[in-house]
Amino acid sequence: MTAAQQSIHVGGEWRAALSGATREIIDPVDATAFAVVAEGGVQDTDEAVAAARAAFDDGAWPRTPVAERAALLRRVAALLERDRERIGALESQDAGKTLEEGRVDVDCVRDAFLYFADLVANENGARVVDAGSDEIRSVVVHEPVGVCALITPWNYPLLQASWKIAPALAAGNTFVIKPSEITPLTTVALIELLLEAGLPLGAANIVTGPGGTVGARLAEHPDVDLISFTGGLVSGTKVARAAADSVKKVALELGGKNPNVVFADACSTPDAFDTAVDQALNAAFIHSGQVCSAGSRLIVEEPLRDRFVAELARRAELIRLGRGTDKGVECGPLVSAAQLARTEEYVASALGEGAVLRAGGEKPAGPGYFFRPTVLDRCHRGMRVVREEVFGPVLTVETFRTEEEAVALANDTEYGLAGAVWTSDGDRARRVAAALRHGTVWINDFHPYLPQAEWGGFGKSGIGRELGPGGLGEYREAKHIYQNLAPRPVRWFAGATEKDQA
Repeated sequence: MTAAQQSIHVGGEWRAALSGATREIIDPVDATAFAVVAEGGVQDTDEAVAAARAAFDDGAWPRTPVAERAALLRRVAALLERDRERIGALESQDAGKTLEEGRVDVDCVRDAFLYFADLVANENGARVVDAGSDEIRSVVVHEPVGVCALITPWNYPLLQASWKIAPALAAGNTFVIKPSEITPLTTVALIELLLEAGLPLGAANIVTGPGGTVGARLAEHPDVDLISFTGGLVSGTKVARAAADSVKKVALELGGKNPNVVFADACSTPDAFDTAVDQALNAAFIHSGQVCSAGSRLIVEEPLRDRFVAELARRAELIRLGRGTDKGVECGPLVSAAQLARTEEYVASALGEGAVLRAGGEKPAGPGYFFRPTVLDRCHRGMRVVREEVFGPVLTVETFRTEEEAVALANDTEYGLAGAVWTSDGDRARRVAAALRHGTVWINDFHPYLPQAEWGGFGKSGIGRELGPGGLGEYREAKHIYQNLAPRPVRWFAGATEKDQA
């Protein structure tokens, strides 16, 4: 921390903020500063957009053959494999997650780059449209959108960056990325790997700084063609409003309040019961619940509730908290003092509204932003903690008696990102999965995703999709090219030609 890190990259140059402003990056384990980054502003943002604009309009990357673009993405994947331990440890310290979670994140980022490399490399080119005549050649081609503004959240800074950067580059775009000001370090590291892999200068730009200035400017900037934002609902609606003036493309992923529905028949044997409880813990408490798809709403069939909640609470109390790199630690801290205070306030509100505390509910003694994994029983839809996204290790428990009631509870949310159903009845599983209004539905599982499958939500969970072919499509424009091979007069309008007059 002897000098400010030059964490802004514009047009091939690493630099400090033009204002000279810096920000300390806080280790959430002990609340001490461990790094310094540049605190960019509006002018830094404008220069980054100008660099991306020039690189798109006149630079090499949009005109690079698809095979070469795919090869570069594969080189990035190889570099991520090489630096797995270093970047995984940095993600662990920056975001407070365990080292193993950090390593898994690096692996998932590698897989995203490989997937989009293969996707564009294996495409069949233009789509031929049958015009009904041999004299017409009609095709639809896909071209890059242009300059993309990418805004990522603090909970999965590296992973979310890859979900945007990999398809943006695969499609031939240039970009400016603004990582969360709380956890920017691994995104800076990823930009370094892109440059090492040979990405042309100006194609990738990064401005570290606050959302209220850098993010807001990107959203409104007239030279930005697309903005992709992952974060909270309030900020996401501001981004959409700002983007509307220039009618740029918008993709938003705004979180969820995700149901985990457990039918009694899913727990008919000791092993099945153990699996369902274990998965409910994983759904709610991985990364201290700071996951957009966290299964924070347990909706359990009434006859199973008491036994299920008792075992869930017992195991929750045994979860080991600590620094993510320490042996045996299962769960790290919340990312910031603000997030800790937010979680404490939600729990207090729930208890005031009649929830019954079964586990956790408090900050353990000692430094840092830790909060005990918390189970709140006897919850209902009138409670804020059930309706709103907490983004902390807080699990609410609701009950149902019929399949119809279970579906109604699971869908009774403004969000619609993800959900799960647990049952041994295959027909019921299919019925409930079809009825759930959520972008991802798991049956007898929770949390896995595939880079080949689209990710995104219904309702206030956002618009657009990431990953899969649809995720690539967000970064493209479709163009129809219609060629008449035998042009002749249309004679739509009256009037004689010179030949007729003769």
